Amino acid sequence: NIVVNGNSIDVPLACNIVQLLDVLELDTRHVAVELNREILDRNRYSDFDIREGDTIEVVHFVGGG
Repeated sequence: NIVVNGNSIDVPLACNIVQLLDVLELDTRHVAVELNREILDRNRYSDFDIREGDTIEVVHFVGGG
């Protein structure tokens, strides 16, 4: 059980940030991710394993004018 953008969700064991974004159907190129108040390097999302109790914030980039 983790918290994503304020909502409690269950994720599979041994899930990393890339896999989480895939489950959430989000493109890694269009989001920024914060794990436990630390902004993550997009090029290293697969290096960050998610653990029970983690808090994750995902920000979507939106174009417009």
